[in-house]
Amino acid sequence: MTAIRQDAWSDEDDLMLAEVTLRHIREGSTQLAAFEEVGERIGRTAAACGFRWNSFVRKKYEAAISIAKSQRQKRAQLKKHAAVSTISGGASLAVLDVLDPSGREVTEEALSVDAVIRFLRQWKQTYQDLMRHIKQMERSLNEKEEELSKYRRENEQLNKQVNEVETDYRVVNDDYKALIQIMDRARKMAFLVEEEEESKPRFKMDANGNLERID
Repeated sequence: MTAIRQDAWSDEDDLMLAEVTLRHIREGSTQLAAFEEVGERIGRTAAACGFRWNSFVRKKYEAAISIAKSQRQKRAQLKKHAAVSTISGGASLAVLDVLDPSGREVTEEALSVDAVIRFLRQWKQTYQDLMRHIKQMERSLNEKEEELSKYRRENEQLNKQVNEVETDYRVVNDDYKALIQIMDRARKMAFLVEEEEESKPRFKMDANGNLERID
């Protein structure tokens, strides 16, 4: 009996699910068969594998799914049209081991020259489609890297501006404190001068021309 796991899906589990499902699509099998195979290998139910594929993994492999479906159609056409041909005196063509673009064996039977040529052309088209997809992904990655570099430069500039504002604030704050201290000293000095003026003796002249002190 297969154990049912409750832990989260790992990147390795997702990759295995994608590889097995794409292989089943490419070989003309069903996705249910793929989910059952993956479930047996990683200890999950086929339903859990199907849910994971449809809700998360499938979105990451849309291009690969299209290529796999195209390969499935080409495989079906190749099997349908492949036949034994005779050369000159009716001798059969030697048996050829033909591989699909993923490296797996497609068939092992007597094929005609035309069938081999068709297969090679189809394989070339599949390869070109895959290379175009890779180039598109590279362009997208380069655009993302350029955008990231732009945001980094903007962030550095903003950090520089913030540092300059903080420096200006500290300078103004220090000047303000110094001004307050100067004003405090000036008030104290003014009070001392007033006290000294009040403490000095004052005199006035009487009618006889003599000075007398005023208390």
